[in-house]
Amino acid sequence: MEKLIKLNDLPNMQRTQVRENFKTHMNPGLCTLFGLLDFDKLYVKAEGTYVWDADGNRYLDFLGGYGSLNLGHNHPRIIAALNEVSSMPNLLQASMGMAASALAHNLAQLAPGKLNNTFFCNSGAEAVEGAIKLARIATGRQRILSCKSGFHGKTLGSLSVTGREKYHKGFEPLLPSCNVVDFCELEELEEALKTKDVAAFIVEPIQGEGGIIVPPQGYLKAAQDLCRKYGTLFVADEIQTGLGRTGTMFASEREGIEPDILCLAKSLGGGIMPIGAVMTTTEIWNKAYGGIEKCLLHTSTFGGNTWAATAGLATLEVLHEENLVARSAELGDYLINGLRTLQEKYPIIRDVRGRGLLVGIEFEQPASGVLSKVAGAVNKLSAEYLGAMVAGVLLNKYRVITAYTLNNPNVVRLEPPLVVTEEQIDVVLNALEETFEKNRSLLGFGLSSGKTMLSGMFGRRK
Repeated sequence: MEKLIKLNDLPNMQRTQVRENFKTHMNPGLCTLFGLLDFDKLYVKAEGTYVWDADGNRYLDFLGGYGSLNLGHNHPRIIAALNEVSSMPNLLQASMGMAASALAHNLAQLAPGKLNNTFFCNSGAEAVEGAIKLARIATGRQRILSCKSGFHGKTLGSLSVTGREKYHKGFEPLLPSCNVVDFCELEELEEALKTKDVAAFIVEPIQGEGGIIVPPQGYLKAAQDLCRKYGTLFVADEIQTGLGRTGTMFASEREGIEPDILCLAKSLGGGIMPIGAVMTTTEIWNKAYGGIEKCLLHTSTFGGNTWAATAGLATLEVLHEENLVARSAELGDYLINGLRTLQEKYPIIRDVRGRGLLVGIEFEQPASGVLSKVAGAVNKLSAEYLGAMVAGVLLNKYRVITAYTLNNPNVVRLEPPLVVTEEQIDVVLNALEETFEKNRSLLGFGLSSGKTMLSGMFGRRK
């Protein structure tokens, strides 16, 4: 057996050693992908909207942990809160958790409609799994509807309602009786609901991994009304959109939606602790898990542990005291307006969309015909990885961390912590403008970025 790596060895680990460990003992393919884009940097420090690598370079984080870092990295209030409870029992199942009960109370005060009872778990995927089970047992129905291009997780149940076939292949058969409809198509939704055998319709108020797709005003309310009409539970997946990300505490609030079930996770842990939550009404909870005989039908060993629940309590306090929800709305408008100004100048930008600080930039697809024949492989590379190319340029030249969306790799997401400043947004806008000014055509961008990817594929880095 090789020598074990100790905790105090971490500060002295080199980038090459981390890469080798990841490649050998974790995910070789992901290691290769990160290497192609030069994403395999060694980050050693984080604070607020910044992270630092081992060479002392500072980076702006505009990815924000896919929406997990609404408060930024290592918020001192979260760390202080965890220190306060460090002597309390963290896991004691034969008891009712003090911190969890307090967090459940606070969420009930903040959540829309009659949402009152909360089940705590450890992630967004677990929250979706819990919502599926809750809907089925409460309604006695089996079918679950979701939307094409939607994303709800990659565990088997949550994968079954995730609307991209790429992630399904190799794992079939998935959970039975799960069907998808087109996002924003109410007639198709009603047709699917008419059979009156649908337990739940689960939907993101804004599709995140689908490419930051914002539905037209009125769609969510109409979808909720259709669910009520046919006895189907309306499930709002607010895992990415909740807790101030879109300029309101919950994205559902914008249309006055009152979900029957609401899923939370990501930023609920303050960017430090993993925690997920499934909220529902007292009526639905009692149908599903009411009484002694049914109260233990759905449980989680680490769900609602003291440290995670304490991080959730502190997160809600910081959101309120630092006015981060209103800040998200204000700075989101500033960012989107700046991006739309760039869109007017650079045809490579097809669309800018989002709400609050959940923003996507979609790029034009490669042209067909003559350009396709001339560009060859570069054109194909641009079609599949243009978002990754842009993210790579932002990271390696401008030290700005972003990423493309999973279900639409032609879209780069900008999802900075809600503590971001106008000055930091300007840094990103200027970096994007300089990038597009140098690469005005899609072909030109593909050629220059493709060259960078190839050098990453065959080059050597320390």
